[in-house]
Amino acid sequence: MSTQIALTLMGKHKPIYDPAADCGDYVVVVNARHVEVSGRKAEQKVYYRHSGYPGGLKEIPYARMMERNPSEIIWKAVSGMLPKNRLRAVRLDRLLVFPDEKHPYLANITKAYDTKIPLQCSPIE
Repeated sequence: MSTQIALTLMGKHKPIYDPAADCGDYVVVVNARHVEVSGRKAEQKVYYRHSGYPGGLKEIPYARMMERNPSEIIWKAVSGMLPKNRLRAVRLDRLLVFPDEKHPYLANITKAYDTKIPLQCSPIE
């Protein structure tokens, strides 16, 4: 799912794609609380951050991150798949992740991706 989101944020699905231009679309992700990972990632995956001070390394296991902020898991996965350049922050601003079904952008969504792999796109009637 994260790879499809990254491609849409970059605009690679459009015929006018240019690596130096920002031509991507907004992406709204709902039900982030119900994300499942394959293998033993749920037990083994750890998220790291550092405060910049000596001894400031923080470790957060996947299970605790899922309880506290499930939308952060998707945000970090997509962030890691985008190119590391000046457009990265702009593209991530267009990623809107919601932990549940409710969100204020229901009227603006033009395409819905199915849960099947590979992801299928269908227009909303």
